[in-house]
Amino acid sequence: MPLRLSPTLRHALAAAEGRPLAGMWVCSGSPVVAEICAGSGLDWLLIDMEHAPNGLASVLAQLQAVAAYPVTPVVRVPANDPVTIKQVLDLGAQTVLVPMVASADEARAAVEAVRYPPRGRRGVGSALSRSARWNRVEGYLSDADEHVALLVQVETAAGVEAAAEIAAADGVDGVFVGPSDLAASLGRLGEQRHPDVVAAVLRTFEAVRAAGKPVGVNAFDPAAAREYVAAGASFVLVGADVTLLAQGSEGLVSTLSPGAGG
Repeated sequence: MPLRLSPTLRHALAAAEGRPLAGMWVCSGSPVVAEICAGSGLDWLLIDMEHAPNGLASVLAQLQAVAAYPVTPVVRVPANDPVTIKQVLDLGAQTVLVPMVASADEARAAVEAVRYPPRGRRGVGSALSRSARWNRVEGYLSDADEHVALLVQVETAAGVEAAAEIAAADGVDGVFVGPSDLAASLGRLGEQRHPDVVAAVLRTFEAVRAAGKPVGVNAFDPAAAREYVAAGASFVLVGADVTLLAQGSEGLVSTLSPGAGG
């Protein structure tokens, strides 16, 4: 029986018709936590392999856990590595975020990694993998580009300068700005809201939007998220499962045992 795949973030952005998409990080590695977040009403979830204890098995479990919910999962791979990207796509990830992209050449390399030959170099294993539901998705190989979306992350001073060329690369569906690493790159480690960092984020927004591509941003502070949406962000991350748990547990301590817990 032929099966159909879920929409990518590219499709979700188009369907939103200008409404910004709200998402959150899923960094715990837990499919239970991922499923809880998936049922919250958020538009998208970022399953992180770069700064979280996620491997292929845990990413697969989380993709399976959220599949029953109207939320779009995005998997951030740990590096711009074609082997890892191939494996994550074969797990069934349909939207991939590649971090630390600082040039048009690096963006094009990411595009090649998510596309089959002759347009790319993704290895063919559709009969063996969840991506094509073990060849139950009719025409998967010929229509694979429709089933996959690629986001690249700009988070260095070099990436800001090259943002227009990165966004213009054929096959890049959107650019995601990371203020934390960008702040470090600008000599402002830990100062994501420093005026120099915010100015660099906004310059990236302008370059990406001028190239006709959607731009997103990480903003743990809801006020910052609202400012970035007003400045043109089409998709934002606000919060993470692990930080919500940390803050919530600290809140319990302060409520029930004032002065405890250091």
